[in-house]
Amino acid sequence: MASSEPERREEEENVAGEDEDTGAQVAPIVKLEEVAVTTGEEDEDAILDLKAKLYRFDKDGSQWKERGVGTVKLLKHKVSGKVRLVMRQSKTLKICANHLILPTMSVQEHAGNDKTCVWHATDFADGELKNELLCIRFASVENCKTFMEKFQEIAESQGTKEENKDAAAAAGLLEKLSVGDAKTDEKAEKTEEEVSVTVKEKETVSEAKPEAEKKELPPSSA
Repeated sequence: MASSEPERREEEENVAGEDEDTGAQVAPIVKLEEVAVTTGEEDEDAILDLKAKLYRFDKDGSQWKERGVGTVKLLKHKVSGKVRLVMRQSKTLKICANHLILPTMSVQEHAGNDKTCVWHATDFADGELKNELLCIRFASVENCKTFMEKFQEIAESQGTKEENKDAAAAAGLLEKLSVGDAKTDEKAEKTEEEVSVTVKEKETVSEAKPEAEKKELPPSSA
């Protein structure tokens, strides 16, 4: 028995020695390179950024279904000026709302809850366009009011831009028509002038012919 205990101690010391850090460094087998991750928001500026919970209305079940908890953003494109609403889930970053804010849209407070509002949108979160009734709930009344005011302001401003574009397009068409009419009038005037000149030339030629005939006749004998 006495001889067995020293052997156990020796074995334990050997195991402990094996677990000690020797200071050796092992190079990784595969070297991973840093990859740039794009979100699709690089060409947009964030107008609004708030935390919220999003729901969509399920028509088949006639009930609200949660889409996710995360950050809702209103993003304005740097070139076109169009604004879209994008919301991603906090942990997975999965898109749960993605649609343009159009002039025809309006957001309203949800009945019975001043922290919640609803609106209709043609959403593209699932990779295809779907007409959805969306509902969003914020942590405070102030955040909900801020969201509604900014949403409505953007919708109205987009409508003004569309009207300005239509007016500019109409003005361009009218200008083209006016230039075309002016060119047509100029052509008509030139044609009338050319006709009048041709008529005068013909009259001059017809008057000159009798004189020439008189000169060519031989003198009459006495």
